[in-house]
Parts: sequence; structure tokens; C-alpha cells
Amino acid sequence: MKLDPKPLALLAALMLLALPLTGSPSTWLNLTLAGLAMGLIIFVIASGLTLVFGLMDVLNFGHGVFIALGAFMATTVLAALAPWASSESVAANLSALAAACLAGMAIAAAVGVVFERVLVRPVYGQHLKQILITMGGMIIGEELIKASWGAQLIPLPMPETLRGIFLVGDVAVEKFRLLAMAIGIVVLVALLLVLNRTKIGLLIRAGVQDREMVEALGYRIRRLFVGVFVAGSALAGLGGVLWGLVQQGVTPQIGAQVNLLLFIVIIIGGLGSTVGCLVGALLVGLVANYAGFIAPKAALFSNIGLMVAILLWRPQGLYPVGAK
Repeated sequence: MKLDPKPLALLAALMLLALPLTGSPSTWLNLTLAGLAMGLIIFVIASGLTLVFGLMDVLNFGHGVFIALGAFMATTVLAALAPWASSESVAANLSALAAACLAGMAIAAAVGVVFERVLVRPVYGQHLKQILITMGGMIIGEELIKASWGAQLIPLPMPETLRGIFLVGDVAVEKFRLLAMAIGIVVLVALLLVLNRTKIGLLIRAGVQDREMVEALGYRIRRLFVGVFVAGSALAGLGGVLWGLVQQGVTPQIGAQVNLLLFIVIIIGGLGSTVGCLVGALLVGLVANYAGFIAPKAALFSNIGLMVAILLWRPQGLYPVGAK
């Protein structure tokens, strides 16, 4: 399927427009790289949400609980692996971070199985009930997190060798943001390959269009849908680890705080579109960084303004469903 170039042109135009407003090329490049890194972290978190909606038609307002679980598991794992995380060895630091990411994804996926079976399965196809029951699930999840880890902020320090910056001339690039960008690109490529180039992706997309026919061919579509929900939950857990490290601390409300931003991203991108989710996340990351530097007071509502402007241009989002 041919990719519509207009949203990509919008992304390029935004970056070019910001160049004269930031004062200097080095400042512009710093802000742009930080915005792209932030956008890719948001994409990792939002990709699970857009995956679940695009392939299962489920509005999961409880997505934030999986983000929080991933972030809190990271605090536990990195504390347990403190000698590795504080080592001067890059390999030890990356091993500690990989363990935290895997643990965050595993706990989010495990809770996702229960969440889908108990809360989501009875309300398939009923959007209003999905919104209400998943929001209730997130509230309950937050309280369970408070019971397990406490209600106070828990520091989440960066592994030793991932702190600091790379300095190239006047351009400073944070080490962790580079790693986060790489993770975001890997997630994007993996999603596109699985959805568009594998039999599982074909079956899932076919099941969305005609569930009865796929079941008549002998495939258990319910298991595939559960797998999609679990994968979306695991991606939220991974995103929670990255977001917690950027914030350098986590609270039980971390997922709820990010939830609004995620829905802005998937609405901008087009509900259910993976490519749209990426472009929407990059736009949000760039606008937040540019606005925070150029007009700090406008940064508070910049993302809402971006969403309104995009929807006035394209009411169904940048890439309406079909461009997955």
C-alpha cells in the first residue's frame, strides 16, 4: 500500500518552521533530536494501544496500568541489580536494563491476560462499556500498585554509562535518548513485519474483517485476539520502563498521567494505524520540545492545539485505518 506523503511532509515542515524560531542551528538540532527521541518513546507506549484498537476494536482506557507496572518492575529489578546498574561496564549496564525491560514486559503481559479475560472479553463490540470498565480496571490497578510498592515516588536512576551526553560540536545528545530511539525503531519494524509479512498478521487482520469465516477455516481467532492484547500490554510495559527512566522516578499515577497523551497520539495518527501512531508520536514529541523552548506557557496546551489543527485538516487522522 502506497504511503501518503502529506503527513511526512507536515513533519518535515514543522522541523523547518522551528529552525528560525529557535535562534541557532545547534539549539534547533538539540531540540529536534530530543523531540524525536521523546516521540519514539511515546510511540513504544502508544503502539500497544493502537494495536489493540486497530486489530481488536477495543478502546482500552486501562492501558495506563500496564505502563505503571512496567515502570515499577524496573525499579525493583534495577534495585536488585544495583551492582550491574552502577558498574562502569557498558555490558553490565545494558544487561541490567534488558532485565528490567523484560521483567516489565513480562508482568504487564501476565496482568494483560487477566485483564482481557475478566474485564475486556465480556464487552467486545461495546465501546461505551469498554471505556467505563477499563477505566475502572485502571483505578483498581493503581490501588493494587500502591498496596505493593507504596504511594510515594520511587527513584528510578539511569544505569551509570547511560547517563550524560555525547557532545558533537555544539550539539549535545543524551546517551539514553539514543538508545530509546533505537528501541522505538526496532519496535516499529517488528510490528510492521509481523502485521504485514506473516501468517499470524494476516489471520488477525482477516479475523477483524470476518471472524466467522476465519473460525470456519479452523483457526481459533479468540486465542489470536488474546495474543494481540497481551502483546499490546507487553509493549506498554516496555514503554513504562523507558518513560520511568526518562522521568527518573515513578508513582502509581504515572500511567494515568501518560494516558491522555497516548490518546492524543492515536487520534492524530488515525485510530488503529501503526504508521499513523508513529507520525503522531513524533509530531507530539517535536511540538512539546519546540513549544517548551520557544513559548513555555504555550507548552501546556500545545498537544491539544496540535490535535485540533490536525483534525480540522483530516477528521479521521493522518492515516485512517487501513494504513497499518
